[in-house]
Amino acid sequence: MEQRDMSVMDHIVELRRRIMITLVFFILALIAGFFLATPLITYLQSTPTAQDLPMNAFKMTDPIRVFMTFAFASALIITFPVILFQLWAFVSPGLHETERTATLAYIPFAFILFLAGLSFSYFILFPFIIQFMGNLSERLGITEQYGINEYFSFLFQITIPFGLLFQLPVVVMFFTRLGMLTPSFLSQVRKFAYFILLVIAGFITPPEIMSHLMVTLPLLLLYEFSIWVSYLTYRKVKRLEKEREKNEKE
Repeated sequence: MEQRDMSVMDHIVELRRRIMITLVFFILALIAGFFLATPLITYLQSTPTAQDLPMNAFKMTDPIRVFMTFAFASALIITFPVILFQLWAFVSPGLHETERTATLAYIPFAFILFLAGLSFSYFILFPFIIQFMGNLSERLGITEQYGINEYFSFLFQITIPFGLLFQLPVVVMFFTRLGMLTPSFLSQVRKFAYFILLVIAGFITPPEIMSHLMVTLPLLLLYEFSIWVSYLTYRKVKRLEKEREKNEKE
């Protein structure tokens, strides 16, 4: 059914169907996450960043909380492509055939960017922050005794938002394709976007300048890259519109 022929109730029913499909896949991924959680926790505890840190359980519920957090995080990562596909399937009836094909190709690109954001934050940003905090504790004569729940909660606080923020080029590309964004508009609101990214970086990182800069600079570069992506997409959309108009006249 074409989206323009669908009533409000049809949209609600379709949205509910997409949500239910996503929930089913998430539950299946969560079951897999229960098996992945223990080896993931063991592996991350043995990495150079964590192996010298004494981790403790300060509450009786800390072990189960860490285990469930990893299970849910694993399920989210596994389900992420399904979430993207269901979003595409929900809006695709309102797109032209060429737009459907083009936007469907965004899904693997978005997943790759998600993994790139996780990798950057885990392998570059997170070790730097841990080393900085360790050096600061040593200078202040503070004995480090970390709770395992706090350590992994901080790890997810750094990595998961970065994975989502790395979706910015895909989101910009998608909305440019739909005609809701233009590269000129993104250039005009650049200073406001920079301010928002600075605020987001402040929420992600500890209150110290070097970590803040290590998060802010990639985000600003990501925004500039998104403008360039929007420009290329906008040119392609305009070219396709001219070709479509030409074909209709003929």
